[in-house]
Amino acid sequence: MRSLLALIFSASILAAPSACAETRVFIIANQADGGVGQCLARGDKCGASAARTYCQSRDFAQASSYRRVDPDEITGSVPKSGANCSHGRCDEYVAITCQR
Repeated sequence: MRSLLALIFSASILAAPSACAETRVFIIANQADGGVGQCLARGDKCGASAARTYCQSRDFAQASSYRRVDPDEITGSVPKSGANCSHGRCDEYVAITCQR
């Protein structure tokens, strides 16, 4: 009986790391002036390396996703005009999901 319990416990320990992977979503302002930021905002393939680099700079192993985020989706206050707008164009926001 003890060996069966030990086997079940060992199996659950081995399965646990994949279930406990830490995930964090970073919201960053993206200037709407082209370049790599636009790759992230549009979800283009060219944004994959930028998202991965962003995650790795924050000690995460990989970026599992990245996409443009509407300011209404963000919890808290994100101004739609004023400091974030220049020449009538407001910043876009990008969500990058990183995993350890």
